[in-house]
Amino acid sequence: MPPTTSAGPATIVEATSVVLGFGRDLVVDGVSLSLPPGAVTALVGPNGSGKSTLLRALARLHVPQSGSVLLGGQPVSMLNPREFARHVTLFAQSRVAPAGLSVREVVSFGRHPHRHRFAGLSTTDRDVVTRAMSDTGVLAMADRGAGELSGGELQRVWLATCLAQQTGTILLDEPTNHLDLRYQMETLDLIRDLVAIRGAAVGVVLHDLDHAARVADHLLLLHHGRIIAEGQPHTVLTAGHIETAYGVRAEVTLDERTGRLRIDPESRHPPRTPASHPDPFRKEHPA
Repeated sequence: MPPTTSAGPATIVEATSVVLGFGRDLVVDGVSLSLPPGAVTALVGPNGSGKSTLLRALARLHVPQSGSVLLGGQPVSMLNPREFARHVTLFAQSRVAPAGLSVREVVSFGRHPHRHRFAGLSTTDRDVVTRAMSDTGVLAMADRGAGELSGGELQRVWLATCLAQQTGTILLDEPTNHLDLRYQMETLDLIRDLVAIRGAAVGVVLHDLDHAARVADHLLLLHHGRIIAEGQPHTVLTAGHIETAYGVRAEVTLDERTGRLRIDPESRHPPRTPASHPDPFRKEHPA
C-alpha cells in the first residue's frame, strides 16, 4: 500500500567536492552530488568504494576533511540535530534492536523531532506510526518485543521508523539486505512510492545492480572513492563500466518485454541447465 503520511517539500541536500576518510585512509576523494526532490539517486560500486561513507556524510554523521555538505544551501554543521532531523532521515545498516521495547515503541522514535520537549505522542503521531508500520508490513507485530524479531523483520521495523520521521529527504543504506524476495520488491516499490506520492528526495546505497537499475532515476557508480560514471541506469550500467569497477565481465541486455536492464556476470562455471547437469537426486519411479 502506498504511503499516505505527508511530509514537507524536500530541501535539497548536496555535497561539493567532499573528501572523506578515516585518519590517513582516504575513502571518498572529491565527490560532488545533489539529491533533487522527486527522484531516486542510487549509489553503487564495489565494497570499499565509499558509498556508505558518502551517505553518512550527507546525514552529517561523517565530517568531511574538505569540501562541504549543504542542506538548502546552508552547511549542515550550522543546523542543530533536531532541526536537521526534521528534513533528513537515515536508514543505516547494522542497527541493534533496543532491549525491552515493542515494535510500536521503536517506530515511535521517528516522531521525536516533531514532538515538543517531554510531550507524549499526539493523535497525529500515533496515526503516523500506525501507517508507517502498515506500509512496511510490521503492523501485525506492533506489540511484539523488537528483540524477538528476525533480521529481516527488524530491518522493516527500522524502515518504518524512518517513514514515521516524515522528512523530505530519505537516505537508505542497503535497505533490501536481509529481506526475502517479497519484501525486497515491496521495499523497492515503497521507495518509488515515496518519490511519486510524497515528492521525496531519496538517496540509496545498493549492492544489487538489478535493484539499482529497477529503482533509480539517477545512478552514480563509485570506484576507489571517485565517481567513474553518472547518469541514467542504462548509460551507467554498461559492460565496460561494470568491468572497470568490479573487475568482472558481464553481459548487459535490455528486456524487451519489461524495458528493464538485465545484468549477467560471467562465471568460471557454465550455466547449470537440465540438459547439461541432470539432477543427481532424481529418483526413478516405477510406471
